[in-house]
This record gives sequence, structure tokens and C-alpha cells, in this order.
Amino acid sequence: MASESSSQERIELVIPADDLILPFQADQADVVGRLVKLGPVVDTILSRHDYPEPVSQLLGEAVALTALLGAALKFEGKFILQASTDGPVDLLVADYQVPGGLRGYARFSVDRVEALGTGDSVLAKLLGQGHFAMTIDRGSDTERYQGVVPLEGESLTEAADTYFRQSEQLPTYIRLAVAKHYRAGQAGGRPWTWRAGGLLVQKLTREGGRGPSVGGFEEEDWMRARALAETVEDHELLDPLLPPDRLLYRLFHEEQVRAYRAIGLETYCSCSRERVEELLRRFTSEDLKDMVVDGEVWVTCEFCNSRYQFDPASFGKSGEPD
Repeated sequence: MASESSSQERIELVIPADDLILPFQADQADVVGRLVKLGPVVDTILSRHDYPEPVSQLLGEAVALTALLGAALKFEGKFILQASTDGPVDLLVADYQVPGGLRGYARFSVDRVEALGTGDSVLAKLLGQGHFAMTIDRGSDTERYQGVVPLEGESLTEAADTYFRQSEQLPTYIRLAVAKHYRAGQAGGRPWTWRAGGLLVQKLTREGGRGPSVGGFEEEDWMRARALAETVEDHELLDPLLPPDRLLYRLFHEEQVRAYRAIGLETYCSCSRERVEELLRRFTSEDLKDMVVDGEVWVTCEFCNSRYQFDPASFGKSGEPD
């Protein structure tokens, strides 16, 4: 009979089926990585807004990528991914807050998105020239760290790859998948729900790896691990019935893969009525007049789409509530 302590350990290592990040290491290839599977979390984020489907798909990719990269944080803080472009989607923001909060939003031109039409090529045309930034925010008492690379019409995956290649000089493979999933008998009248998934594999640096290397890395091991990672299919990353640990074993069992403790994910937003009111206090009465619609001030959170109503008469001349 197993002891109580060993039974407890097995319980703690149970891997959720969805809305998680699963860190792993493949010892034979000397690589580390993370697998993310998103169901209700990404569906909640995307369904809060009435985005065109290609924009929702792009934001889903940003959320999945943010989860993959943000999970590297080992301290309290926030990882922020931002793409600013001259394309139809001119601003894309997603952030990950330790220990597993996700949120995101997109700003776009309705006319420019509609002008792209439909088809598989639309997604690749949403981003134009601009910048791709990744920011680590450890709090008000700590200086932010930010890495920025040019965005030249490529996908988010390609932009992230450019960053790791140029800034970190770290061999990295990233695969993202986003699609609608049909669930028969789904309550609430929404049989189609969004799902997202992603895989990140990185070569360990020489200090964290083993044995001699070529050009600072064991090139043969890395190429083999990358080739295995490239065999993953979108449907495998999105399938709610395929457990994440089984997918890892399917991909890397020959490389002695082992998973670490999964990180659960959930939606979050830092907005509140109190915080919005504090923001409005900074405006003058003249500025507040420009915000009045039908005798009321309305503020909508870009992330969670919550709307807050205020009576402009409750604010004094300086913007302070009477």
C-alpha cells in the first residue's frame, strides 16, 4: 500500500486537461519548453468583444504566445506583449500576470479588415510595419525590462523568433494554433467556442546543458529536437481530448521527456469602478464635458469590456468628486 505522502504527491502532479501551461525538459536533446492548451480562458477573452473572426484569431495567437513566454517569470510580476503597426490591426496587447492570469485586446479598423475579404490569407495581412515589444514589469519599485524588434508584416511567431535570434541569441521554435471548436449540446446557445494552443522549445545554453558544443550549442541535438517539434499538428494543440502530457510523450518520448508541475490559467482584469473613478479625477471639468454622452460619463475597459457609468455632476470643477 502506498504511503499517505506518496499518494499526496501523485495527487499534486495530476495534470489538468485544459487552460494550462505545461513546462517540460527533454534530457536527451538537452532542450526545455512549454506547452499551452487554452479552452474556456481564451474563449472568454475573445467572446467578450465583437471582433471579426480573423482579428479574434490573431488575438488568440497573441494570448497563447503571451502564456508561453510569460510562464518563464519566476517572481511576482507581469509579462506584456504588444504589437504596434500600420496594418488593419494597429494595436495588439496581451499580458500574463503571475501566477497564471491572462487578458488581451485588439484595436483595428473595421473598414480595412473588411476590405481584406475572407480566406486563409487574411490573417497574414492584419499586421503591417511596426514594432513588436515584450515587457517584463516587476512592479512599481522595479525598473521595467523591454525588448523591441521591428515588425515587418510577419506573423507573431516570426516576430518572436526574430527577437530570440537577435536579442537573446537563443535557438527557439514556436508553434501557435487558434480555431473555433464545435461542441454539440453546448449550453447557452454557443456550440462554437474558441480554442488555442502553443508549443515552445528552446535549446539550453551551454551552462545549463551537457557536454561539448558547436558554436555554443549542441547543434545536432537541437536540430533533432526541432525536427520533432515541427511534426506537431494544429489539431493536436487544439484537441480537448488529447491530454498535454500524452502529446509531449508523442512528440519527444525518444528524447526522455519529462513534465514539470502544470501552471493553471484563468482570465483576469485589473479594472474596477474605484480605479476608473481615480482616473477620472485627474481630468479637469472641461475635459470631462467632452466625455459626456446623454448626460452621463461612460468608460469601457478595453480588456474585459466592462462598462462603468458616472454622473458628471458628482465631479467638482477640478475633476474631484463633490
